[in-house]
Amino acid sequence: MLRACLALLLLLSSLAGSSLAGGKRAEHVVLIVCDGLRPDFVTPEFMPVLHQLATDGVFFEKHHSQFPSMTEVNGTVLATGVLPSRSGIVANKEYRPELSATEAVGMEKPAVVALGDQVTGGRHLMAPTIAEMLQKIGKRTAIAGTKGVALLHNRNPDPASKSATVFAGAVLPKGALDPALGGIPIEVQFPNSDADAWTTRALIEGLWTDGVPPFSVLWLSEPDYAQHYSSPGSELALAALKSSDRCVGEVLSALASKGVREKTDVFVVSDHGFSTIEKSFEIPLLLLNSGFQVHTEGKQPPKAGDIFCVPNGGAVLFYVTGRDAAITARLIEFLQRSDFAGVIFSREPVEGTFPLSTAGLDASTAPDVMMSFRWNEGRNRSGTRGLIHGDWNRVPGKGTHATLSRFDLRNTLIAAGPDFRAGVRSDVPSRNLDVAPTIAFILGLQPERPFDGRVLSEAFAGGDGKAPAFQTRELVAERALTGGKWRQYLKITEADGAVCIDEGNGGFLAQ
Repeated sequence: MLRACLALLLLLSSLAGSSLAGGKRAEHVVLIVCDGLRPDFVTPEFMPVLHQLATDGVFFEKHHSQFPSMTEVNGTVLATGVLPSRSGIVANKEYRPELSATEAVGMEKPAVVALGDQVTGGRHLMAPTIAEMLQKIGKRTAIAGTKGVALLHNRNPDPASKSATVFAGAVLPKGALDPALGGIPIEVQFPNSDADAWTTRALIEGLWTDGVPPFSVLWLSEPDYAQHYSSPGSELALAALKSSDRCVGEVLSALASKGVREKTDVFVVSDHGFSTIEKSFEIPLLLLNSGFQVHTEGKQPPKAGDIFCVPNGGAVLFYVTGRDAAITARLIEFLQRSDFAGVIFSREPVEGTFPLSTAGLDASTAPDVMMSFRWNEGRNRSGTRGLIHGDWNRVPGKGTHATLSRFDLRNTLIAAGPDFRAGVRSDVPSRNLDVAPTIAFILGLQPERPFDGRVLSEAFAGGDGKAPAFQTRELVAERALTGGKWRQYLKITEADGAVCIDEGNGGFLAQ
């Protein structure tokens, strides 16, 4: 209740401090997600259209992804403006016995979403999205994504409001797209340019046929796909940047041709940053060799005391069946003595860990332990900074994310349009968590419960541009162990009471 009250006070103070509180100018908002786009690649060479948009509007230089820095978590954060503890989505893949007793499930998969809503009475996401809020008051929305995460923005589009959702080539409601558009290319390519181009057409030539609605989302698969297949900064990844840049340009051109460019606020954001794997670790095998009973998937559900291990790239989730405190303690000490663990979060207090609530991960469905892999500032073959340890699903040299590395957490946000200042590079910390509250404010939406994010009012045109005060500090958790000491840290920045995690790392220091 205290957290909700504080969030409400933050929202009201943001609104009161903005000159736009009584008169916003945009009639439309378009949110474009360039999946996995690092801000250091938004340059005139690689992304001229997006770089120009940033020059015309506001480039948020200290923007942050929500940890764990992965797609489904941040897709939900962008859609709802609330922490994972309130939305219920804490990872791309989770172990949810009510959804599958024997394997981890992808939280954006249509069958999982449908079953999740069925077993929870429509609360697969435990918070409403911006699209759902709008269609509840009869406003039309258009959601189009090359990836399945787009489904989470509006999984039940209301035909009465003429809202529609396109996700990974599928469409809801059926018949919302003209068959003449054809189908999405089935085979994933690297870069995945053809599929992203199709999704862009599905939005501007399909869902915008009868005009641009108040709110639209375009979720592109690049440069994420190419960076996973190769690595950030590779020749393939640079081609993917140009592909996404073309899609952004097509959206801007469509807005201009429909006569609404000057009435539209455009946000371009990424869900997370990106790193290169320096070394991979087969965690289940290491645990088995240390005497633990481990499951990743199987024909039978895990037994009491077993650990269900769920890989998510730069983070791993551990579910201790029956929440056995002794097994959990052994697991955490094993991780603290390892040469791969970076930061460890735990459901119950354990020395040398941070509680899940530190990162807003304390959902009822959260794992007993979540670990972020270790990282460093080294360079990959193309000279791009940011190396991490990773799970066993990708080999060294490939790209991935989801850690507490600053290269995973520092992502892209650009906003341009009638409601935003021009030619500004903002050094005020911001978060994916703040995007939905800002969009809601522009569109005049009042949430039933306060958002966890804040309105980015310092970026609004017509205001005084006064930046909120912010300060950075470090959280540390330590534990003395035989032969040495475990130490982990989080660097956090607070602005107007809003907390951004800048980075986190850790290691065992032998004596």
